[in-house]
Amino acid sequence: MSPAGSTPTGTAVVDLLIDKMDFRIGDHVGQAVTVNGSLPAPLLRFRQGQEIELRVTNRLKERSSIHWHGILLPNEMDGVPGVTFKGIEPGETFVYRFPLKQYGTYWYHSHSGMQEQLGLYGPLVIDPAEPEPFTYSREYVVMLSDWTFSDPMRLLAKLKKQSNFSNLQQRTLGDFFDDVSAQGFKRTWAGRKEWGKMRMDPSDIADLTGTYFNYLLNGRPAATPWMGVFNPGERVRLRIINSAATTHFDVRIPGLKMTIVQADGQHVKPVEVEEFRMGAAETYDVLVEPTEDRAYSLFAETTDRSGYALGTLAPREGMTAQIPERRKRPLRTMADMGMAEMKPGEPAMGKMDMGKGETGKTDMAGMSAAEHAAMTGNKPASPPPGGMAGMNHSASGMAPAAPSITPGMAPSMAAPKSGAGEHAGMAGMSGGSVAGMKNQFGPGNSMMAMSPVSRAHEPGTGLGDDGRRVLVYRDLVALDGRSMPPPEREIVMNVTGNMERFIWGFDGKKLSESEPVALRFGERVRITFINHTMMEHPLHLHGMFMELENGTDGVLPLKHTVTVKPGEKISVLVTADARGDWAFHCHLAYHMDAGMFRVFSVV
Repeated sequence: MSPAGSTPTGTAVVDLLIDKMDFRIGDHVGQAVTVNGSLPAPLLRFRQGQEIELRVTNRLKERSSIHWHGILLPNEMDGVPGVTFKGIEPGETFVYRFPLKQYGTYWYHSHSGMQEQLGLYGPLVIDPAEPEPFTYSREYVVMLSDWTFSDPMRLLAKLKKQSNFSNLQQRTLGDFFDDVSAQGFKRTWAGRKEWGKMRMDPSDIADLTGTYFNYLLNGRPAATPWMGVFNPGERVRLRIINSAATTHFDVRIPGLKMTIVQADGQHVKPVEVEEFRMGAAETYDVLVEPTEDRAYSLFAETTDRSGYALGTLAPREGMTAQIPERRKRPLRTMADMGMAEMKPGEPAMGKMDMGKGETGKTDMAGMSAAEHAAMTGNKPASPPPGGMAGMNHSASGMAPAAPSITPGMAPSMAAPKSGAGEHAGMAGMSGGSVAGMKNQFGPGNSMMAMSPVSRAHEPGTGLGDDGRRVLVYRDLVALDGRSMPPPEREIVMNVTGNMERFIWGFDGKKLSESEPVALRFGERVRITFINHTMMEHPLHLHGMFMELENGTDGVLPLKHTVTVKPGEKISVLVTADARGDWAFHCHLAYHMDAGMFRVFSVV
């Protein structure tokens, strides 16, 4: 990719034209939404401190927009229709103008409809004003994406009718007999029974899979992979961006170790790994040093193992690399349900008490499907006392709890009392039962995490069992020191969903049912996310960085997108230093469109 319209000093002026063009993969031709006739959109490269002017013209027959993901800018330049501006109507030109306060690897994409998945995404690189703490000989931008020949809005409509229609990897009768052979009939049957009662499938890793998607690297499918050339012995920087609409990728280069040097555009202490997971919208900059005169595969496998994006690093054009052996699709566990610490693939065992309104406790092991449906349809209950009081922050390495919980925001579920050892190092989920547990979020939520804790030390479902060193959030330590005051209050955001009905939101509510989250300009707040769903959610805050409380002893890393694991409880610190209304949402486009969206209002 070559830069479009950048200048070394002064105001950089760039003209960007949004239009459609034919896009071919193999024998199939579809319509892509492009910028300046390119998919991905052109690389925009500037320098920290520059003023930039981006003149965006819309030639589509529908409204469009561009959001500058992760960029700190004036509110009216953020590019979110209905929140910061009205959008760019057909035939109109909108001029974005703002100074670049930061350095790093970012990207830009449409915030209108599903245009992002159809091709309106591109890289944005800001070279630092000061020398970087590492050196390299050459660099490449690597953009991962999930392309579909289908109409994304029709796929969303199908998800609302049958949420698992794309999952062709569901467990079969053969899997049942394999499990019986390995675990015995009683244990296998008990596990299947638990999942059946909850109307959930442990093979449900992604909403949409390779059945409907082609996974691209720099706009190219695996059949004709992108190639980056290197000289053996030199250090290469890869700016890797997950611009997929709804896909998480596990990235590795077999035969090479990768040194993480930036996360979401910001410097971190170097971490050497062999693999890392990228939530949608996250970016990681890595350094690699290939010494052999051979080709290497840049392999980005989807977390549900239904497909992969592929690139090649080689000393010469035309060389090919061996494609890694594909891994079996993973299964969710009770830990992913926020219920108990269990090994991957281990079925649910034992009894778990969950409250059933005013009538007492209901043992899930004996609950009928009708009872479960009735429980998940309960009206919101009165918030339990205690909030986060049951969590031992000192043992986890996190800051002490804030003095108050914001009125109007649903507090976290009261955690079982535990000793420091239970949370030390965030070792795992506590087992047992929680008295009075019930669904307080209405029909917009279908399950409750009984024992949510931070999982920042875990690589994620399907990773970490093959001996490779995998990046975890706890590895991320900011390189740039800063001294910030403690938070003044806490906001708890319960991440909720009903997978069967494909409803997603916060505190059981969609955007249309919610009020803005009010922040006072200049205040420091802790935002605690509690994921009551069995899916990962990459949560993105516009206009401000989040400081991730990942349990590190060093400086907390800055993130614009935080991927929250199933059943997880994790916090970020935010300084409300940007006035105006700012979007906050899950960056899985289908979840965002289904309601997982809020507005943060800084006044």
